[in-house]
Amino acid sequence: MGKSLLITEKPSVAMEFAKALKITTNRKNGYLESDKWIITWCVGHLVTMSYPEKYDEKLKFWRLDTLPFIPENWKYEIIPNVANQFNIVKELMQREDIDEIYNAGDSGREGEYIQRLVFMMAKPNPKAKMKRVWIDSQTEEEILRGIREAKPLSEYDSLSDSAYLRAKEDYLIGINFSRLLSIIYGRRLAQSLQEDKASISVGRVMTCVLGMIVSREREIRNFVKTKYYKIVGEFGESNSSFKAEWKVNEKSKYFESPKLYNETGFKKESDSKEFISLLAGKNAVISSLKKSKQKENPPLLFNLAEIQNECTKRFKIKPDETLDVIQNLYEKKLVTYPRTDARVLSTAVAKEITKNLNGIARGMKDTEIQGYIKKMVDEKYSTNILKTKYVNDSKITDHYAIIPTGQGYENFNQLPDLQKQIYKVIVKRFLAIFYPPAEYSKVQVTVDVEIDKEKKNIENFYVSGKVCVNQGYLEILKPQDKNKKEMGKSNINQNNDEGSNLEILKNLKKGQKIEIQNFEIKEAETSPPSRYNSGSLILAMENAGKLIEDEELREQIKGAGIGTSATRGGIIEKLEKIRYIEINKKTQIVTPTDKGEKIYDIVKQSMPDMLNPKLTASWEKGLDMVAKKEIEPDEFMTKLKKYINSKFDKLVVKM
Repeated sequence: MGKSLLITEKPSVAMEFAKALKITTNRKNGYLESDKWIITWCVGHLVTMSYPEKYDEKLKFWRLDTLPFIPENWKYEIIPNVANQFNIVKELMQREDIDEIYNAGDSGREGEYIQRLVFMMAKPNPKAKMKRVWIDSQTEEEILRGIREAKPLSEYDSLSDSAYLRAKEDYLIGINFSRLLSIIYGRRLAQSLQEDKASISVGRVMTCVLGMIVSREREIRNFVKTKYYKIVGEFGESNSSFKAEWKVNEKSKYFESPKLYNETGFKKESDSKEFISLLAGKNAVISSLKKSKQKENPPLLFNLAEIQNECTKRFKIKPDETLDVIQNLYEKKLVTYPRTDARVLSTAVAKEITKNLNGIARGMKDTEIQGYIKKMVDEKYSTNILKTKYVNDSKITDHYAIIPTGQGYENFNQLPDLQKQIYKVIVKRFLAIFYPPAEYSKVQVTVDVEIDKEKKNIENFYVSGKVCVNQGYLEILKPQDKNKKEMGKSNINQNNDEGSNLEILKNLKKGQKIEIQNFEIKEAETSPPSRYNSGSLILAMENAGKLIEDEELREQIKGAGIGTSATRGGIIEKLEKIRYIEINKKTQIVTPTDKGEKIYDIVKQSMPDMLNPKLTASWEKGLDMVAKKEIEPDEFMTKLKKYINSKFDKLVVKM
């Protein structure tokens, strides 16, 4: 009887598969073998695309007459320093006694690519059945399920096509345009940088991200602050007064007036003083009073971009550092697969979610977490989340959100402190979805001041008070996770306590006449956009160049982003490595270097669409369509070649 060969992406993962399959045989040179199974591994990439000079020695030199370089038959080669492991994998794949070969690479596009390159170069035993293991965590039961339910490898051919095309696209754009722009602009760049020579590095995703950073920096640099003047009225009895802010309305004397800067302020201080003089001695009345209860549900679960952003904010670490930590937590069986774009769970996982909860309750020796679980039990919080926003099969492509498995606690105590803290952040976000909504009591008040009876000019002043009356999930995601103001806020910055302010507003009645204490002018000014930090840049990449602060809105508009969850951190790291950007170690604020800005100017002058997030996102969308079999790989490649050739035609003419 033949054997089954299983190939993982790295040795540590192979050991987890061996444990799950109860293979206790001694480790051999580069693999493990039992009577039924052979388990071997890659060490990341074993195969790579050949550089142009491997096609033709002349292509080693950067010359215009050799461009664009678009090979018809692509060449690949074994990476020299891992050739030994490749040869071990190759020999095993070609063994006559192998009946089945399981691709157990990382369950994503890039993981598929690593293994398919090996299969292509190794030429496995043609009689062996080829299968694909696709798992969401490295727990024993999930590994065994993945092997048991492994599908024919051919079912993942479209994902493989997409992976090959991604690599070819990055190769062609990177090599051709880096060479072309260096030939045209390199000397000029070197002179401006006062260097002997300079090359220009261009990338499909990298250049677009550089564009986002430089354009944001210039927006800030060119921003001119504008002062304007707001009017705040103080109303009520002297011992129980409240402040309200003026806002123009259709009955206002200043409706559509050129004197206004915006609907809440005047351009000139003199006009605001004149307005206050019109208000003197007038009567005020409560024209509207709305009391409401508001509920706020817990946020969605983490995908990779969201947890990277969260860790940058909390721990001031780079996105690729966050990914390294979560990858380690994944390999230690503590969390599910990290490189995911989804923020929800699948129906199948949601049906068995009590396994995860029970595992945390039994295994996690942490007083704070145990306190939250005890409250869930004591208060009888429901664990049935099937019909909630946290479960949605249509919003999952390869993997569901990052959640704790409820396993792996034998590894937890050995983790460094930062890894423990990041794990707790994931656990708390997970537990929060079982908690009730936060509840707020809110009062909105409108005060009318009539300044001209004949003309029916009425000026409106607005105030609202909001306090949290039931913390709900905020008990877990404390105000450090939310803006602290949410715990009790008003739209006017007042000295008096927010709760007592709300009580004052609640005691008012519609139609009630009210005393005017005074009016004051508040000077305000416009503020520039904020710089990206390395975490918010990841979110902007996920949303095709838009930095959307509001979490719910971000989720609604999410489409094809720039790069993928697996590659975004690496892109930022590369930009820093080649010194196009700088990242402040303490704050993680991202700024372009002088060189980065000069590269940006060259690209903007020569091929500005490379800076357009929409174009980059559309290429990513095309790759996704190939993976989903919505377009043929040849169609994508034809469009790519056409794009490269048309750019060359335009740029070479300019020379």
